[in-house]
Amino acid sequence: MSHFFRSVVLGRPILSSGFVLALAFLALSQVGQLRLDASSDALLLQGDPDLAFYREVSSHYDTSEFLVLTWRPQMPLLSPDSLEPLAAMVDELTRVVGVASVTSVLDVPLLESPPLSLTDISRADALPTLRDSSVDRGLALRELTQSPIYKNLLVGEAGDVTTVQVSLERNQELEQLLSEREALRATKVLEPLSPEQTIQLSTVEARYDQLLAQETALRRSLVADVRVVAQRFRPYAEIFVGGVPMIAADMLAFVESDLITFGFAIVGIMIVVLAAIFRDWRWVVAPVLNCALTAIMMLGLLAFLDWRMTVISSNFVAVLLIVTLSLSVHLVVRYRELEHTAPDIDRLTRAADAARLMLVPCLYTAATTIVAFASLMVAGIQPVIDFGMMMTVGIVVGFLCTFILVPALMAIMPEPKRALRTSADPTFTRFLALYVERFGAVVLVVSGGLAVLALFGISRLEVENRFIDYFKPSTEIYQGMELLDARLGGTIPLDIILYPPTAKDDSTAASDAMESLKVDLVSEPIAGIDDDYVGDDPFADDPFAEDAFGSDAFGGEGDSTPSYWFTVQGRALLDRAHGIVDARPETGKVLSLSTAFKVMDGLYGAPLGAVEMALVQNSMPKDVNETLVLPYFSAQNDEARISVRAMETSKDLRRDQFLKELYATLINELDIEPEQLRFTSLLVLYNNVLQSLFSSQILTLGAVFLAIGLMFWVLFRSLSLALLALAPNLLAAALVLGTMGLMSIPLDIMTITIAAIVVGIGVDDCIHYIHRFRVEFAKDADYHAAMHRSHASIGRAMYYTTVTVVIGFSLLMLSNFTPSLYFGALTVMAMAAAVAGALLLLPKLLLLFKPLGPAVVSTHGVS
Repeated sequence: MSHFFRSVVLGRPILSSGFVLALAFLALSQVGQLRLDASSDALLLQGDPDLAFYREVSSHYDTSEFLVLTWRPQMPLLSPDSLEPLAAMVDELTRVVGVASVTSVLDVPLLESPPLSLTDISRADALPTLRDSSVDRGLALRELTQSPIYKNLLVGEAGDVTTVQVSLERNQELEQLLSEREALRATKVLEPLSPEQTIQLSTVEARYDQLLAQETALRRSLVADVRVVAQRFRPYAEIFVGGVPMIAADMLAFVESDLITFGFAIVGIMIVVLAAIFRDWRWVVAPVLNCALTAIMMLGLLAFLDWRMTVISSNFVAVLLIVTLSLSVHLVVRYRELEHTAPDIDRLTRAADAARLMLVPCLYTAATTIVAFASLMVAGIQPVIDFGMMMTVGIVVGFLCTFILVPALMAIMPEPKRALRTSADPTFTRFLALYVERFGAVVLVVSGGLAVLALFGISRLEVENRFIDYFKPSTEIYQGMELLDARLGGTIPLDIILYPPTAKDDSTAASDAMESLKVDLVSEPIAGIDDDYVGDDPFADDPFAEDAFGSDAFGGEGDSTPSYWFTVQGRALLDRAHGIVDARPETGKVLSLSTAFKVMDGLYGAPLGAVEMALVQNSMPKDVNETLVLPYFSAQNDEARISVRAMETSKDLRRDQFLKELYATLINELDIEPEQLRFTSLLVLYNNVLQSLFSSQILTLGAVFLAIGLMFWVLFRSLSLALLALAPNLLAAALVLGTMGLMSIPLDIMTITIAAIVVGIGVDDCIHYIHRFRVEFAKDADYHAAMHRSHASIGRAMYYTTVTVVIGFSLLMLSNFTPSLYFGALTVMAMAAAVAGALLLLPKLLLLFKPLGPAVVSTHGVS
């Protein structure tokens, strides 16, 4: 090692430094191409069967992403002073590039203003809307606030707020590529792909990633344009913009802002703190320059590889700063020790010696930290996997950069005329050593108490979160989501898919329905249809002709059998299911075919019979059909859909418990087979993500500690020493996770990475301390003296690193993005817990168990 540094790195230190700088400048040229990805595809559990089912169900219905704008004017909602600017805003939104359609209170069909009969509806070319001057506004407001369709969905029950839904254009090519990619990946799981299929999969994935990046940029631009339109109309009403595309855009905006603002702020704080600690410009320049160049090289590498960061993996830059700073400070502190103990040797030799002495502990800290972050790669969630992989690569880059650049700078930078006498500096670490020596029992008792408290906190840890808590109450997105939940029926969607009974039961029900239909048609006219309505009667010639309701009459072309869901038995099942779901406190607005039947019951004046339900299925005007039937019924798959919006702002929402209880209740009370019921949509998919995080990460921590314990055993060649080294790490990890449980900070896709961070940081400190302790103990076999010297040397580096990181990362607690705030606070706690464990608990355990063998009589007391 010494020969390598002398001949290659330190023999030409300017060339070595120039090489690193050149790589950094090359990487800097690529940084502009770096992309952040906040698409929903990146935040879902890959390989989840529910994800495949969700995509299948979505293809059955004309669904697309949409934005929601709330409109709450100061004047009456349906007054001209409210509707005229609302109409103008809707028109402007329609012209925004990327908008497919805009749905507002102005354009929905009104069926009860005044009430229409089935005859009126079936005869009408176009149904009345609020754009018609003849519509009675008083009746319209009553319908909008009382109708099972519109109440608390389009208009708040109080009649003072409405929503505007902006549907976005679908990227057909992107959807087609997604289908091809998933089909090829599914094939790959079952059997090896052929060479042609392998090439096809690679091509499809590359094209999909390219289009996805373009689509993300277009969506962000669209959201910005919609906000511009909304801003122009805020003098007329209180307007909030919401929806999944805006959440994604805002998350990216917050992450980008935090990366730039807090990134520079943290570097600035590092400079100030290092200057205050070392009081030597050399030991400010070397660590900060090393951290900055490492970060630039990694960002350039990500941009060159088109390896996109997400709101989760973007934290890797901050964590990489911690790791690289720690490596740099340990080298600097070791060099400063040599300045004091060997002032006569030249800078080149001193730099080589510092690198040689710190190589083994730094190499092992890098390896064990990689193991900690590698645990994230089993998450099954791409951003979490990416974070683990980015940290793995980043640690390798940081290690190489540190051991090339920092020693080279040490050899280049001139020494001051008077070297600082580091051994004489009073430091906090000296106080900690004295405390361990005199009050070691207190350290053990406090550690035991903290361990019990941490375990209690971990028992309260929840894999739950609320999206609204990602943002501060002062932000638009928070206020918009709160309004949607409180006044407009909830935010997070859940789809409940119902299938007909088994084939035998289904055919019997259909046969009964047909007999009922024949009797109704032959014996009496359809209620609600005028007696003189004969010439246009679709049943005048043959009531059972194939085309009585059109070629697609009863669920398929040329099929005269009505769908099970439009029979008396089917409706009864749907009504019961709808009622069970609606009764749950976690649910907001619930819509289904049951809603359509209820509306038509009111127009019909009595519960619908078989004929009337057939009319609802097949003979409604297009706008009524698109509102009441198509969103909740797939004729091709003969499935019924109950659309639910959960109350995201409810602090009592427990997704997993809610879904399990609701599923069991529906199965039992409806007396149906499990095959007849499926849950899907974002509520299910995100719950799967959270449950996967718990099983794959928290439970995996045991395996991580086992692997690190084995590495300790190899490194220290002592099982007892390895076990002692694990104790502070276990306590630090438990303290951070326990604090999250006690403070009700949920474990989710944002906070899950803190477990890997605390393990990685804690392991580093323990390795450095034990490595130095063994060196010091070998001098005189005195445990107490070895502890004091270790605290005065390696303890300084650990303390300096912690102080710098704690002060710098405390700035993140000023972020408007709650995950960044949590990341900053938990990182600060992780650093403090790690250094406290390494400088208090670990030395006390070493003094107590004496794992290095018998000791001589200590000058500090009997050891």
